[in-house]
Amino acid sequence: MFGMSVFQSVLERLKSEEETEDPAAAEPMRVAAPYAPAFDNALAAESVGAAAFGTVERAYLDAAFVEPPPPPVMPDYLNHTSLSEVAEELALADGETQMTLAAKRRAFAALNHPDRLPAAFRANATMRMKLANMLIDEAAQQMRAINPTP
Repeated sequence: MFGMSVFQSVLERLKSEEETEDPAAAEPMRVAAPYAPAFDNALAAESVGAAAFGTVERAYLDAAFVEPPPPPVMPDYLNHTSLSEVAEELALADGETQMTLAAKRRAFAALNHPDRLPAAFRANATMRMKLANMLIDEAAQQMRAINPTP
């Protein structure tokens, strides 16, 4: 069973169990449905067998059990949602240009954009992005007022 996937090893185990069972127990089942009056489920019955279904279910549950990952922990910087904290983090200076402001906006968004974070952290990330965008927009507006371009 080495070198096989879990699925392949389960199939091999089922085949070996099926060979040891009574062949009469695995007769094809017929399913009648209103949309398919004589649907033949023989293929499913031949490949799995009626008694093997419990084995398949048990094997699936054994193989599928994976301990869930721990819940994500919110990074400390996402707790800083006041205007002064975001302004300090952006470190906007008087000599900013359009290029430096755009670079700061992109760098801030790379860490704080709500679409890049787990759902539990999105409210804080949204607040931080709103504040940062507001501060950067104000800085750009002041820069244009001081240095109007023709």
